[in-house]
Amino acid sequence: MVRTITVRRSPIHGNGVFAARNLPAGHTVIEYRGRLCTHDEADDIYAGTAETGHTFLFTLNDDYIIDANRRGNDAKWINHSCDPNCEAVIYEAKTHGTARDRIFIEARRPIRKGEELTYDYGIKLDVRHTARMRKLWACRCGMTSCIGTMLKPKGR
Repeated sequence: MVRTITVRRSPIHGNGVFAARNLPAGHTVIEYRGRLCTHDEADDIYAGTAETGHTFLFTLNDDYIIDANRRGNDAKWINHSCDPNCEAVIYEAKTHGTARDRIFIEARRPIRKGEELTYDYGIKLDVRHTARMRKLWACRCGMTSCIGTMLKPKGR
């Protein structure tokens, strides 16, 4: 099997995921995996970590979060960008309830071999977006369209 991605140091931040071959638009790159937990469980485990500006938590739906800190895969290393080449797509299970929903990272456009994969994290926090919080959650994508933070305005 030909590997489609590789993980290495990123010019954006820490580790990143890069295309190991050319990927067509619409290509399913990887599933975002990790331990499934409820929002309350995640709040108990990671209480106060909104102040770190770093997370591998991905909201799956109103009931569950995927915690890639535990049993996560390479998808957790995909960095945020204000002008991403990928998007996170949630597939809702037709049977067995919301615990069976899944998240896949898909190419929004053709991606060249060696290009870093990115998606918009769309982080929504219930705390006030102070200058300090925007700095903690600073975006480092370097795009001309960069808004400077990974935080989304409340109400969107």
